[in-house]
Amino acid sequence: METLSDPRLDDYRNVPDPELLRSRGIFVAEGRLVVRRLLESPRFRARSVLLTHAAHEALAGAVSRLPDLPVYVVSQEAMNEITGFNIHRGCLAIGERPPARSWATLLHETTLVVVLERVSNADNVGGIFRSAAAFGAGGVFLGPACADPLYRKAIRTSMGAALDVPFAAMEQWPDDLTRLRTAGFTLVALTPAHDALPLYDLPTGRRSALVLGHEGEGLSQEALAAADVRARIPMQAGVDSLNVATAASIALYELSRSATHR
Repeated sequence: METLSDPRLDDYRNVPDPELLRSRGIFVAEGRLVVRRLLESPRFRARSVLLTHAAHEALAGAVSRLPDLPVYVVSQEAMNEITGFNIHRGCLAIGERPPARSWATLLHETTLVVVLERVSNADNVGGIFRSAAAFGAGGVFLGPACADPLYRKAIRTSMGAALDVPFAAMEQWPDDLTRLRTAGFTLVALTPAHDALPLYDLPTGRRSALVLGHEGEGLSQEALAAADVRARIPMQAGVDSLNVATAASIALYELSRSATHR
């Protein structure tokens, strides 16, 4: 680039402001692995990439397969100045948000989905997406007050899985939980409550929706009341709960394993 004031770089000047990016229908992918997954994604379109010389060399193959993609190569110092903070990975891309999808359209070819309520930490949302991809969940449905899966930190923590696992908002809460059950899914509410059923005792062979709640307060009473079964992960005495992303990994493994007995 000849000048850092080039208007073609304007999308990158707003990287620290996720709400502004979202309002403009775009998101930021960061790091070589995540940017590569965006460039290779059939679901998302990359608008441009901003790379240091080293990152450009590392991604040359992926970039060359998109001949119409604008590629801006700058120094590390220039990248930091453009974005307003230290992008130590030297690699950014702007992706375009697709139109919102209805969660009901994601149910037809899966036996396992994840539902989140008030999971507001981007790292936890990203970790849950990574586990959803690992254990074959066909979708992640976002209830109220959840972090944006396309926020830069969420995508990075998911190792790009947020670009692979379909997701949709559940805007009619908690009524959409009832609609999900009517569609044939057993709602499994994960809770540390001692009277909940141990996860390994759940009946097998069902289409399951794992429902996970707020990092500190857990699921609301409305979500618990809507569930078919409340399940817990048995733990040693003195340990009251697990991080929600860790708990999701364990539960998704167990539910995916039981689904093989359909």
